Amino acid sequence: MDAQTLRAQAFKALHERDKAFVIPNPWDAGSAKMLASLGFQALATTSAGYAFSNARPDGGLSLDDTLANVRAIVAASDLPVAVDLENGFADDPAACAQSILRAAEAGAVGGSIEDATGRDDAPIYCFEHAVARIEAAVSAARSLPFAFTLTARAENFLHGNPDLADTIHRLQAFSEAGADVLYAPGLRSAEEVLAVVRAVAPKPVNVLMSGGLKLTVAQLNDMGVRRISVGSALALAAYGEFFRAAREIKEAGTFDFTSRSMPYAQANQLFKG
Repeated sequence: MDAQTLRAQAFKALHERDKAFVIPNPWDAGSAKMLASLGFQALATTSAGYAFSNARPDGGLSLDDTLANVRAIVAASDLPVAVDLENGFADDPAACAQSILRAAEAGAVGGSIEDATGRDDAPIYCFEHAVARIEAAVSAARSLPFAFTLTARAENFLHGNPDLADTIHRLQAFSEAGADVLYAPGLRSAEEVLAVVRAVAPKPVNVLMSGGLKLTVAQLNDMGVRRISVGSALALAAYGEFFRAAREIKEAGTFDFTSRSMPYAQANQLFKG
Protein backbone atom coordinates (compact mmCIF):
# COMPACT_ATOMS: atom_id res chain seq x y z
CA MET A 1 0.00 0.00 0.00
CA ASP A 2 1.47 3.37 -1.01
CA ALA A 3 2.13 6.28 1.34
CA GLN A 4 -0.76 8.41 0.07
CA THR A 5 -3.28 5.61 0.60
CA LEU A 6 -2.00 5.08 4.14
CA ARG A 7 -2.28 8.79 4.87
CA ALA A 8 -5.79 8.83 3.44
CA GLN A 9 -6.85 5.93 5.65
CA ALA A 10 -5.36 7.60 8.71
CA PHE A 11 -7.14 10.87 7.90
CA LYS A 12 -10.49 9.16 7.37
CA ALA A 13 -10.09 7.30 10.66
CA LEU A 14 -9.56 10.56 12.56
CA HIS A 15 -13.05 11.67 11.48
CA GLU A 16 -14.63 8.40 12.56
CA ARG A 17 -13.57 8.59 16.20
CA ASP A 18 -15.88 9.79 18.96
CA LYS A 19 -13.35 12.46 19.83
CA ALA A 20 -12.43 15.84 18.39
CA PHE A 21 -9.04 16.40 16.81
CA VAL A 22 -7.29 19.65 15.96
CA ILE A 23 -6.07 20.07 12.39
CA PRO A 24 -3.81 23.15 12.44
CA ASN A 25 -3.14 25.19 9.33
CA PRO A 26 0.46 25.67 8.20
CA TRP A 27 1.13 28.19 5.47
CA ASP A 28 4.41 26.71 4.18
CA ALA A 29 6.70 23.71 4.55
CA GLY A 30 8.55 25.17 7.53
CA SER A 31 5.42 25.81 9.57
CA ALA A 32 4.17 22.35 8.59
CA LYS A 33 7.33 20.74 9.91
CA MET A 34 7.05 22.65 13.19
CA LEU A 35 3.44 21.53 13.66
CA ALA A 36 4.33 17.92 12.89
CA SER A 37 7.09 18.04 15.52
CA LEU A 38 4.48 18.93 18.15
CA GLY A 39 2.52 15.74 17.57
CA PHE A 40 -0.48 16.93 15.58
CA GLN A 41 -2.08 14.13 13.57
CA ALA A 42 -3.00 15.95 10.34
CA LEU A 43 -2.55 19.30 8.62
CA ALA A 44 -4.70 21.55 6.46
CA THR A 45 -3.43 24.38 4.29
CA THR A 46 -4.60 27.97 4.68
CA SER A 47 -5.27 29.97 1.53
CA ALA A 48 -4.95 33.26 3.42
CA GLY A 49 -1.72 32.35 5.20
CA TYR A 50 -0.05 31.21 2.00
CA ALA A 51 -1.28 34.25 0.09
CA PHE A 52 0.13 36.59 2.74
CA SER A 53 3.50 34.83 2.52
CA ASN A 54 3.48 35.68 -1.20
CA ALA A 55 2.57 39.34 -0.57
CA ARG A 56 -0.93 38.81 -1.90
CA PRO A 57 -4.39 39.08 -0.36
CA ASP A 58 -6.52 36.05 0.41
CA GLY A 59 -7.95 34.78 -2.85
CA GLY A 60 -5.04 36.19 -4.82
CA LEU A 61 -3.38 32.89 -5.72
CA SER A 62 -4.04 30.43 -8.53
CA LEU A 63 -4.68 26.71 -8.35
CA ASP A 64 -1.13 26.12 -9.57
CA ASP A 65 0.21 28.28 -6.73
CA THR A 66 -1.89 26.39 -4.22
CA LEU A 67 -0.80 22.98 -5.44
CA ALA A 68 2.86 23.95 -5.37
CA ASN A 69 2.40 24.76 -1.69
CA VAL A 70 0.59 21.46 -1.12
CA ARG A 71 3.50 19.53 -2.61
CA ALA A 72 5.96 21.33 -0.33
CA ILE A 73 3.84 20.71 2.77
CA VAL A 74 3.25 17.05 1.91
CA ALA A 75 7.02 16.60 1.50
CA ALA A 76 7.72 18.24 4.87
CA SER A 77 6.14 15.50 7.01
CA ASP A 78 4.43 12.11 6.98
CA LEU A 79 1.10 13.57 8.11
CA PRO A 80 -2.11 13.56 6.08
CA VAL A 81 -2.63 16.92 4.36
CA ALA A 82 -5.95 18.48 3.35
CA VAL A 83 -5.99 21.46 1.02
CA ASP A 84 -8.02 24.65 1.11
CA LEU A 85 -9.26 24.73 -2.47
CA GLU A 86 -11.33 27.89 -1.96
CA ASN A 87 -14.17 27.69 -4.52
CA GLY A 88 -12.34 25.10 -6.57
CA PHE A 89 -10.83 27.96 -8.57
CA ALA A 90 -13.79 27.74 -10.92
CA ASP A 91 -17.51 28.40 -11.12
CA ASP A 92 -18.20 25.39 -13.31
CA PRO A 93 -18.86 22.11 -11.45
CA ALA A 94 -16.74 20.08 -13.86
CA ALA A 95 -13.78 22.41 -13.44
CA CYS A 96 -14.28 22.31 -9.69
CA ALA A 97 -14.08 18.51 -9.86
CA GLN A 98 -10.81 18.75 -11.78
CA SER A 99 -9.35 20.77 -8.91
CA ILE A 100 -10.06 17.85 -6.58
CA LEU A 101 -8.23 15.47 -8.91
CA ARG A 102 -5.26 17.81 -9.21
CA ALA A 103 -5.09 18.20 -5.43
CA ALA A 104 -4.90 14.43 -5.11
CA GLU A 105 -2.11 14.34 -7.71
CA ALA A 106 -0.22 16.87 -5.59
CA GLY A 107 -0.37 14.53 -2.58
CA ALA A 108 -3.40 15.79 -0.66
CA VAL A 109 -5.74 13.23 0.93
CA GLY A 110 -8.52 15.71 1.60
CA GLY A 111 -9.75 19.08 0.51
CA SER A 112 -12.50 21.64 0.90
CA ILE A 113 -14.80 23.32 -1.60
CA GLU A 114 -16.71 26.44 -0.57
CA ASP A 115 -19.87 28.06 -1.87
CA ALA A 116 -18.30 31.54 -1.98
CA THR A 117 -17.85 32.96 -5.47
CA GLY A 118 -15.03 35.40 -4.79
CA ARG A 119 -17.14 38.23 -6.25
CA ASP A 120 -18.30 41.22 -4.24
CA ASP A 121 -21.53 41.68 -6.18
CA ALA A 122 -22.74 38.09 -5.59
CA PRO A 123 -20.55 36.52 -2.89
CA ILE A 124 -22.42 33.20 -2.51
CA TYR A 125 -23.44 30.77 -5.24
CA CYS A 126 -27.16 30.16 -5.56
CA PHE A 127 -28.31 27.04 -3.73
CA GLU A 128 -28.77 24.78 -6.76
CA HIS A 129 -25.42 25.68 -8.29
CA ALA A 130 -23.63 25.28 -4.96
CA VAL A 131 -25.05 21.77 -4.58
CA ALA A 132 -24.13 20.86 -8.17
CA ARG A 133 -20.54 21.89 -7.48
CA ILE A 134 -20.35 19.64 -4.41
CA GLU A 135 -21.92 16.76 -6.34
CA ALA A 136 -19.21 17.10 -8.99
CA ALA A 137 -16.47 17.32 -6.37
CA VAL A 138 -17.81 14.21 -4.62
CA SER A 139 -17.86 12.31 -7.90
CA ALA A 140 -14.24 13.26 -8.53
CA ALA A 141 -13.19 12.29 -5.00
CA ARG A 142 -14.90 8.90 -5.31
CA SER A 143 -13.11 8.20 -8.58
CA LEU A 144 -9.75 8.22 -6.82
CA PRO A 145 -8.03 4.99 -5.77
CA PHE A 146 -7.97 6.05 -2.12
CA ALA A 147 -10.38 7.60 0.38
CA PHE A 148 -10.17 11.32 -0.34
CA THR A 149 -12.00 13.21 2.44
CA LEU A 150 -14.12 15.98 0.93
CA THR A 151 -15.20 18.91 3.08
CA ALA A 152 -18.07 21.13 1.92
CA ARG A 153 -18.12 24.70 3.22
CA ALA A 154 -21.08 27.06 3.59
CA GLU A 155 -19.64 30.58 3.69
CA ASN A 156 -22.61 32.79 4.62
CA PHE A 157 -21.15 33.92 7.94
CA LEU A 158 -17.90 35.10 6.36
CA HIS A 159 -19.70 37.19 3.76
CA GLY A 160 -22.11 39.36 5.71
CA ASN A 161 -25.05 36.95 5.78
CA PRO A 162 -25.20 35.24 9.18
CA ASP A 163 -28.29 33.27 8.21
CA LEU A 164 -28.09 30.08 10.26
CA ALA A 165 -31.16 28.49 8.70
CA ASP A 166 -29.84 28.93 5.14
CA THR A 167 -26.39 27.77 6.22
CA ILE A 168 -27.82 24.59 7.72
CA HIS A 169 -30.01 24.04 4.65
CA ARG A 170 -26.90 24.20 2.48
CA LEU A 171 -24.85 21.94 4.73
CA GLN A 172 -27.61 19.34 4.80
CA ALA A 173 -27.80 19.41 1.00
CA PHE A 174 -24.01 19.10 0.77
CA SER A 175 -24.19 16.12 3.11
CA GLU A 176 -26.85 14.48 0.95
CA ALA A 177 -24.65 15.13 -2.08
CA GLY A 178 -21.98 12.98 -0.44
CA ALA A 179 -19.62 15.39 1.32
CA ASP A 180 -17.67 13.69 4.09
CA VAL A 181 -17.27 16.70 6.40
CA LEU A 182 -19.43 19.81 6.82
CA TYR A 183 -18.00 23.22 7.66
CA ALA A 184 -19.53 26.65 8.25
CA PRO A 185 -16.69 29.04 9.07
CA GLY A 186 -17.54 32.12 11.10
CA LEU A 187 -20.05 30.65 13.56
CA ARG A 188 -20.32 33.01 16.51
CA SER A 189 -21.57 31.02 19.49
CA ALA A 190 -21.80 27.61 21.11
CA GLU A 191 -25.50 27.59 20.28
CA GLU A 192 -24.81 27.99 16.57
CA VAL A 193 -22.14 25.28 16.67
CA LEU A 194 -24.55 22.89 18.38
CA ALA A 195 -27.27 23.66 15.86
CA VAL A 196 -24.97 22.77 12.97
CA VAL A 197 -23.66 19.60 14.61
CA ARG A 198 -27.18 18.35 15.32
CA ALA A 199 -28.50 19.29 11.89
CA VAL A 200 -25.96 17.23 9.92
CA ALA A 201 -25.37 14.36 12.36
CA PRO A 202 -23.88 11.83 12.10
CA LYS A 203 -21.57 13.51 9.55
CA PRO A 204 -18.52 15.11 11.19
CA VAL A 205 -18.39 18.89 11.52
CA ASN A 206 -15.31 21.10 11.29
CA VAL A 207 -15.34 24.26 13.42
CA LEU A 208 -13.06 27.22 12.81
CA MET A 209 -11.52 28.54 16.02
CA SER A 210 -10.42 31.94 14.83
CA GLY A 211 -11.86 35.35 15.54
CA GLY A 212 -14.73 35.81 17.95
CA LEU A 213 -15.58 32.22 18.84
CA LYS A 214 -13.99 31.40 22.22
CA LEU A 215 -14.34 27.70 23.03
CA THR A 216 -11.88 25.03 24.14
CA VAL A 217 -11.12 21.71 22.52
CA ALA A 218 -12.85 20.01 25.45
CA GLN A 219 -15.99 22.12 25.04
CA LEU A 220 -16.14 21.52 21.29
CA ASN A 221 -15.64 17.80 21.85
CA ASP A 222 -18.54 17.72 24.30
CA MET A 223 -20.73 19.42 21.66
CA GLY A 224 -19.99 16.63 19.19
CA VAL A 225 -17.57 18.57 16.98
CA ARG A 226 -15.11 16.16 15.40
CA ARG A 227 -12.58 18.47 13.71
CA ILE A 228 -11.18 21.84 14.76
CA SER A 229 -9.14 24.13 12.51
CA VAL A 230 -7.65 27.59 12.98
CA GLY A 231 -7.56 28.96 9.43
CA SER A 232 -5.11 31.83 9.11
CA ALA A 233 -4.81 32.32 12.90
CA LEU A 234 -1.35 30.79 13.25
CA ALA A 235 -0.03 32.70 10.25
CA LEU A 236 -1.46 35.91 11.66
CA ALA A 237 0.12 35.15 15.05
CA ALA A 238 3.51 34.76 13.38
CA TYR A 239 3.09 37.86 11.23
CA GLY A 240 1.81 39.81 14.21
CA GLU A 241 4.91 39.06 16.26
CA PHE A 242 7.17 39.82 13.28
CA PHE A 243 5.45 43.16 12.72
CA ARG A 244 5.65 44.10 16.41
CA ALA A 245 9.35 43.22 16.49
CA ALA A 246 10.14 45.24 13.37
CA ARG A 247 8.14 48.20 14.68
CA GLU A 248 10.04 48.04 17.98
CA ILE A 249 13.31 48.36 16.09
CA LYS A 250 12.06 51.22 13.93
CA GLU A 251 10.20 53.22 16.56
CA ALA A 252 12.02 52.47 19.83
CA GLY A 253 15.45 51.49 18.58
CA THR A 254 15.42 48.50 20.93
CA PHE A 255 15.59 44.74 20.45
CA ASP A 256 13.63 43.40 23.41
CA PHE A 257 11.72 41.09 21.08
CA THR A 258 14.77 38.82 20.87
CA SER A 259 14.04 37.59 24.41
CA ARG A 260 10.79 36.08 23.09
CA SER A 261 12.28 34.52 19.98
CA MET A 262 12.77 30.80 19.48
CA PRO A 263 16.45 30.00 20.11
CA TYR A 264 18.48 29.57 16.95
CA ALA A 265 19.72 26.14 18.02
CA GLN A 266 16.18 24.89 18.58
CA ALA A 267 14.97 26.09 15.19
CA ASN A 268 18.03 24.81 13.38
CA GLN A 269 17.74 21.39 15.01
CA LEU A 270 14.05 21.20 14.18
CA PHE A 271 14.70 21.68 10.49
CA LYS A 272 17.57 19.17 10.47
CA GLY A 273 15.13 16.39 11.31
